Amino acid sequence: MNAPLAERMRPTTLDQYIGQRHLLAPNASLRRALDAGVIPSMIFWGPPGVGKTTLAQLIAQHLQRPIHTLSAISSGVKDVREIIAKVQGGGMFTPKGSILFIDEIHRFSKAQQDSLLGAVEKGVVTLIGATTENPSFEVISALLSRCQVYTLTNHSKDDLLALIDRALLEDPILQRKKIILRETNALLRISGGDARKLLNVFEIIVGTFQEQNDIEITDDVVLQNAQQSLARYDKDGEQHYDIISAFIKSVRGSDPNAAVYWLARMVEGGEDPKFIARRLVILAAEDIGLANPNALLLANACFQAVENVGWPESRIILSECTLYLAGSPKGNAAYMAINKAQQLVQQTGNLGVPLPLRNAPSALMKELGYGDGYQYSHDHPGNFYNQEFLPTEIIGTNFIAPGSSPKEQELAQQIRKWWQDKYKF
Repeated sequence: MNAPLAERMRPTTLDQYIGQRHLLAPNASLRRALDAGVIPSMIFWGPPGVGKTTLAQLIAQHLQRPIHTLSAISSGVKDVREIIAKVQGGGMFTPKGSILFIDEIHRFSKAQQDSLLGAVEKGVVTLIGATTENPSFEVISALLSRCQVYTLTNHSKDDLLALIDRALLEDPILQRKKIILRETNALLRISGGDARKLLNVFEIIVGTFQEQNDIEITDDVVLQNAQQSLARYDKDGEQHYDIISAFIKSVRGSDPNAAVYWLARMVEGGEDPKFIARRLVILAAEDIGLANPNALLLANACFQAVENVGWPESRIILSECTLYLAGSPKGNAAYMAINKAQQLVQQTGNLGVPLPLRNAPSALMKELGYGDGYQYSHDHPGNFYNQEFLPTEIIGTNFIAPGSSPKEQELAQQIRKWWQDKYKF
């Protein structure tokens, strides 16, 4: 069986590689390192289909180094240790500077990432990790500090068109047909900057004309023939965003039945469980917040449990948290308060801190009045003293709008008790 078009068109040299010129142009940082023959361990961070795996393979080829490849989805500590032992035990017959490429490194647990530290630090292997998730959150700090992070971006329109032109010129299967590309907007839109998706969709379109040698491709042809083939959950594409949106809106709308359905769609589609858990933490603060502060505690515990337990059991933890949040009272006072406060900061700039609130660590600052008039709240009845904490220019501004839930009304009542008529709710 023939490999997919995207695989057949995978470049075999760095000069054939299309895109990421901010890294690979003659004077770019990564290209200079490659030309010097010395590279650090590194993490490639970028969306799907931008060439992370291909670039790792081309680097190994360019530097004439052996490369060992693992996928974090199907590999574990045992696999990592076997490769490290193989490199260490090869003696004089093992080429120096072996590269260990780990795809989707964000799927590795903390323990799995820990198993890489010694070999990376001692230079036994040069690590190249690929991730679609922010490495600041997904890669342990000890490993991240030993790696250079390179950000890869979606392919530009010119990059994608160049890929299609190259496929038409070089692929022997496509060369058997006379293909006229009349319009490209639909192809580019569906691809979303993902080169792999672009080439595979293009192959799907060509494949629908099995008995024809003369093929004319227009936007209508693409939309009519590609839509059905793409109508499935794609954890890296548009469906990824549509389904997580439906999931969040179902929880926000207090419909646990719909929420668990969309959760199941993501589970069956192979979505990263930590991505789902992270969204639940955000949702607990944004859409429930002060109406039920325990929601954030449970969502954070859910995230930690998902990290510790792993797949597939963590789907049960996600389900429990989803049902709890969907059935919880809702309130967005915290979300709206920080939004309103940020907007005012953007409008008014860096207003001065009132003198009573300023720290006075030196004699000069005390002479200038820093700290004068400040009242230590705990020195007063009820641990409260009515004093001003906002800059003079915005005194009286209210950012908080408690909702109708019992917990939020309880907070509003306490604020009224302290501040009487200063803040209007």
